[in-house]
Amino acid sequence: MKIIILGAGQVGGTLAEHLASESNDITVVDTDSERLRSLGDRLDIRTIQGIGSYPTILRQAGADDADMLVAVTSSDETNMMACQVAYTLFSTPTKIARVRASAYLIRSDLFCNEAIPVDVLISPEQVVTNYIKRLIEYPGALQVVDFAEGKVQLVAVRAYYGGPLVGQELRQIREHMPHVNTRVAAIFRRNRPILPTGDTIIEVDDEVFFLAAKADIKAVISELRRKEDDYRRLVIAGGGNIGERLAEAIESRYQLKIIESSPARCRHLSDRLDSAVVLQGSASDKHLLMEENIDEADIFLALTNDDEANIMSSLLAKRLGARKVMSIINNPAYVDLVQGGEIDVAISPQMATIGSLLTHVRRGDIVTAHSLRRGAAEAIEVIAHGDASASKVVGRAISQLKLPAGTTIGAIVRNDRVLLANDDLVIETNDHVILFLVDKANVRNVELLFQAGLAFF
Repeated sequence: MKIIILGAGQVGGTLAEHLASESNDITVVDTDSERLRSLGDRLDIRTIQGIGSYPTILRQAGADDADMLVAVTSSDETNMMACQVAYTLFSTPTKIARVRASAYLIRSDLFCNEAIPVDVLISPEQVVTNYIKRLIEYPGALQVVDFAEGKVQLVAVRAYYGGPLVGQELRQIREHMPHVNTRVAAIFRRNRPILPTGDTIIEVDDEVFFLAAKADIKAVISELRRKEDDYRRLVIAGGGNIGERLAEAIESRYQLKIIESSPARCRHLSDRLDSAVVLQGSASDKHLLMEENIDEADIFLALTNDDEANIMSSLLAKRLGARKVMSIINNPAYVDLVQGGEIDVAISPQMATIGSLLTHVRRGDIVTAHSLRRGAAEAIEVIAHGDASASKVVGRAISQLKLPAGTTIGAIVRNDRVLLANDDLVIETNDHVILFLVDKANVRNVELLFQAGLAFF
């Protein structure tokens, strides 16, 4: 697939890294020569320096025969204009744009071929807000992602000493929870993947990925960790776009305080929010945190744009007694350094956004794609098409499939029914199949496996 990516920042660079390893023809356009040089030295891609909305630059990047344009520059206007130019001059089939300003997003009729021809809108702030909201709903989870419109969820948790299943074989899940259907998709032990079998023993500090119906998630988490009470008292550090959106989404369900340094922003938040308490000050102010009883907070969320400020305020909040701390970390190099220590969950906005982009970039009928473990692994939902003669998967039991190494099927959603995978389960046409890949390099092989032959069509 020939793809033009506009913007060599964190999202554009990470997307290029994902796609360049999958035999795609990638061209990255940016105005920053240093960013382009860094990407070009690491990846097998073309780079063009210039403004991505200019027709001459798009033509130089290969827009005449490109399959897809992904506009993820820091400017909403550049992204939208690039899509307009690609549609008008080059008839580019698929155009994806990152648009941040809510003033654009509230108009659903703005993005269509008759107005601004954007096929897929990506709003990073909304993606990250939804990601954090799911983490709040499931205390103890490191990552929560949805499949089949939320009917099935994949959850990552770290197994703690004292969890009922820690030190036990996986097959005992059925004995512990006879009425709950769940499947462990993968285990990461000391950063190395383990494909689980019935006699795999869960060890302390294992990162366990499991699939279950949404209603059963909390029950499974309690088997791997000490049971945690739901969160009630939350403190958000940073009242920017993400902090504001999250507060609007959750303030009716939690006791919420927001700490924001800008007086003007505080006034804006006070006008927009109904029940949240807005405090003007620094989240790194020890006396302010103590005055606001940070030791009674169930969770402290550092959501500013400054990694260092987020890390330091999170460490301070944890030291002063906050039960859990989560922090947005934009620099990927920091994520592995801080998560699992004093900071319970490090949130990478670009990795959350990449999942939304991958869904539309993948070949075949892939409904959802999620990047896991900072991009090392991937979980996808793909629809099976064809019949037994035209498909390599339809009409075959899971045990008969030639899945790529390190790939497991976790569940199948069939007519709103969630079927946890087992060796004898036969795949039918139109099934939504959820797969876990410990090595994302095998995604292309999975795409080929699920493509129906031409005879079917």
